[in-house]
Amino acid sequence: MNFRSLTQIFSRTRPAPLRYEEYPSVGKKKILIVDDNLDIRKLLALFLERSGYDTVEAATGLEAVSQARVIRPNLILMDLTMPVVSGDEAMRWLKADPLTRHIPVIVISGFFDGPQLDRALAVGAADILNKPFHFESLHAMLQRHLSVHYQPRQPDPLGPGAPARASKRELAF
Repeated sequence: MNFRSLTQIFSRTRPAPLRYEEYPSVGKKKILIVDDNLDIRKLLALFLERSGYDTVEAATGLEAVSQARVIRPNLILMDLTMPVVSGDEAMRWLKADPLTRHIPVIVISGFFDGPQLDRALAVGAADILNKPFHFESLHAMLQRHLSVHYQPRQPDPLGPGAPARASKRELAF
């Protein structure tokens, strides 16, 4: 199934959004979508915009770091496997920067386990959403991490492989 057929299906299941002029972005949450796959970025942007979020897209980890410093999004959705700068390396830079360290990063990955996910969690990933995913799962994660009362997860001081982190990750799914 290609992007066009997915968007046509999605368009039939949701009411048409208001025009931008009628739907001001003041008070709307901004989400930065980082993925080297254009179809995934566009599909996520379509879903998020129809759910009432403002979106900005980046195709590389390096572009994500510069975009995050400029737009200061409320949340970042980041793929791990990208050319030049990987998602976990970009996240390391974001978490080291005082301007962006507070932004929760939800990793969207095709990996279910392994060193890339361990590194992402160690540098401060707020959550992991495995591909393929249901939009309901993404929506629940967004609500949780954009909630006023949510306390962000701190990087595990014991490092990757600590038992407490593994149980937290299992609960996230």
